Amino acid sequence: MLKYNESEIEKSSRIPKLIEHLYAKLPEIEADRAIILTRIYKETESEPIIIRRAKAFLAICEELPITIRPDELIVGSNSKAARGCQVFPEYSYEWLEQEFDTVETRSADPFYISEETKQDLHEVYRYWKGKTTSELATSYMEKETLMAIEHNIFTTGNYFYNGIGHLTVQYEKVLAIGYRGIIAEAQEALNKLHVGDGDYGKRARFLEAVIMSCKAAIKYAQRYAQLAIDMAQECPDKTRKRELITIAQNCANVPEYGATSFYEACQSFWFVQLLLQVESSGHSISPGRFDQYMYPFYKKDIEEGKITREFAQELMDCIWVKLNDLNKVRDAGSAEGFAGYSLFQNLIAGGQDEEGNDVTNDLSFMCIEASMHVNLPAPSLSVRVWNGTPDEFMIKAATLTRTGIGLPAYYNDEVIIPALVNRGVSLKDARTYNIIGCVEPQKAGKTDGWHDAAFFNMLRPLEMVFFNGYDNGEKIGLQTGDVAEMKTFEEFYTAYKEQMKYFIGLMVNADNAIDLAHAQRCPLPFQSSMVEDCIRRGKSLQEGGAIYNFTGPQGFGIANMTDSLWAIKKLVFEEKKLTLTEFKKAIEDNFGKGMPKDKAAFITEKVAEELIKAGQNVNEEQIADIYKMVIAGNVSEEAKKKYDTLLAWIEELPKYGNDVEEVDLFARDVAYTYTKPLENYKNPRGGQYQAGLYPVSANVPLGAQTGATPDGRLANTPIADGVGPAAGRDVKGPTAAANSVAKLDHFIASNGTLFNQKFHPSALSGTKGLQNFVSFIRAFFDEKGMHMQFNVVSRETLLDAQAHPENYKNLVVRVAGYSALFTTLSRSLQDDIINRTTQGF
Repeated sequence: MLKYNESEIEKSSRIPKLIEHLYAKLPEIEADRAIILTRIYKETESEPIIIRRAKAFLAICEELPITIRPDELIVGSNSKAARGCQVFPEYSYEWLEQEFDTVETRSADPFYISEETKQDLHEVYRYWKGKTTSELATSYMEKETLMAIEHNIFTTGNYFYNGIGHLTVQYEKVLAIGYRGIIAEAQEALNKLHVGDGDYGKRARFLEAVIMSCKAAIKYAQRYAQLAIDMAQECPDKTRKRELITIAQNCANVPEYGATSFYEACQSFWFVQLLLQVESSGHSISPGRFDQYMYPFYKKDIEEGKITREFAQELMDCIWVKLNDLNKVRDAGSAEGFAGYSLFQNLIAGGQDEEGNDVTNDLSFMCIEASMHVNLPAPSLSVRVWNGTPDEFMIKAATLTRTGIGLPAYYNDEVIIPALVNRGVSLKDARTYNIIGCVEPQKAGKTDGWHDAAFFNMLRPLEMVFFNGYDNGEKIGLQTGDVAEMKTFEEFYTAYKEQMKYFIGLMVNADNAIDLAHAQRCPLPFQSSMVEDCIRRGKSLQEGGAIYNFTGPQGFGIANMTDSLWAIKKLVFEEKKLTLTEFKKAIEDNFGKGMPKDKAAFITEKVAEELIKAGQNVNEEQIADIYKMVIAGNVSEEAKKKYDTLLAWIEELPKYGNDVEEVDLFARDVAYTYTKPLENYKNPRGGQYQAGLYPVSANVPLGAQTGATPDGRLANTPIADGVGPAAGRDVKGPTAAANSVAKLDHFIASNGTLFNQKFHPSALSGTKGLQNFVSFIRAFFDEKGMHMQFNVVSRETLLDAQAHPENYKNLVVRVAGYSALFTTLSRSLQDDIINRTTQGF
């Protein structure tokens, strides 16, 4: 290992120019890919789907407009406009067509779309009716499943509307042998097949599709080589002319062949990262252990004097900027859940090798330096921590945390490695894990993890217990009995567990339906070419070609559920201060604070229907008046006083997040109501379901669709994020909160857990502040916590940024498993971040 030079490398003057160009305009939706794809699909309707996919990818690589932006050293963009995006009608399209006129003005992640693009997409979409993965997936779902989705018990929008991402491919393989090498490997596998084999046709067509897709990637890079040469010939600036010639040379060599220098390795990496997101709209294509597979090229060039650390750092900084150029448009609902234009490209540094040795190196430090230089949300930088992690690396990471951009996130090898081994991953593979997307561990290049397969709202089954399986007058859950008849807490808790099991089964039905649809309609030969063991097995990733296959939906609401059930246990069954019927009435009345929006809308609709049936004319103004009356609630002053007393009783109870042993161990059991039943299910690719415990930022929009809960949470307000305490409920400091979180079983939640904390900047000031912070992380990890991430920003700063966004264009914050520009977030999500407890040591 090279000894890291503690002196920081200054940021290149090039980087601010690249960033300024990147954020000059609102992101734009472009139609080029959709037009090319649709033409090829029309021409190939009689051919196998895997061949159609490969031919479409080839045409896109040959025809998609290309551009080299000013001052770039690393080139390749899938859109003409900076931060623009293409669209993917093969997965879904109706939502975008319905939002053509609102996508530019919506609160979360707006996009500009020209009238010409709208017209082009209108024409394209005529072809896709009945042909998308989303339509096929719906046909595989049970009516009870569709009803549960409609009533917001869970959402599967990630893969329902989009392509499959959430993986790390074999970047190191492309860097070593190039796509020529992968083509040779696929051709050798094809030559070994016998025409009389039962599955010959399917395997042969897949391997042909891999070869075609790899040739497409080569052609795409060659187009950039030619463009750079053309631009160099017309460039009057001698320095830029030399840069363009070098770019042309790089693109002519990689990724067709193996990289021969660090600069070529950087360019090759970028083509892989970019083209994966040209083939499919799946996000969370994560670079993984960049510091490991890039290090041999860096080390060789440094030792041979072919590169300086300063230029190597500048190249990395350029890649960091490019990672923020990639973008995708989501439907309005998903945009609320993933607010901040994030693609969740997780890049991780540090950690161990296959033999358990620490492999922190010079590039590990330079990854942190790059995030300091660009000060942008992407990549989602993470660091691996274990007993052998050098203190100087931890201090460097903490120094980045202190900047307030929410990076890096910290992951515990001592929990993640055994958790993966418990799922059947070999010890050597587990030791070399990386993080996907937000917080999900997996072995790179061997795993199809289907992380973020669904968001499961653990509070909604509790509502089903109170209302005996009914929601807004419609039966959607199990009829577990009238709560008035329940005599013990165990009876109530058992009813909750039964509702949970029922809805978890429906969620699995939804995920498996979507899984099947992707395998049938959108297999990905290019992506599959870089994941073991697709080529040897002769099947795509979507058909089960990977060595490790999982599905990882996440549950959230642990803190609210713990505090809610604890309140019922104590106030109803032990202290007998009220009955379950009275508690039910309290949450139905939103504790006297006004009726929940969805219920008010439902009642308003019913009242209007009755008035119309009675022969009255009801106009929109009258309906609005009815709604205002309904939402205000019909609660007497006497009842409001009783509810205020109830809220006071709830407030006095101990809460999860304060290191109260009895409550925290109960939280562990509450988490099991989601994590344990899920383990019993298999997916169509032959893999196992595994639970995650985190919401991304869906705790805000899904909280807006959830009624009041017995922990005193009001209707339509955010649900607690991740595995941390509910906002404002952790009153005994960060160590107490961390101790509570550590008592959850993080090993069973092998799809990842998320622990957010917010510190005042003063807590990390000076050398002592950094040392205390690092000690805090190590102590939490010694107690077997899995993950930590931080916002280091004052409440006052966030409030001022909300009021005066024009003054805070570069303010980056940690949202959930990712960071985002604060001013790009929806108001509700900004409020959620502001309201998180601010800690100090």
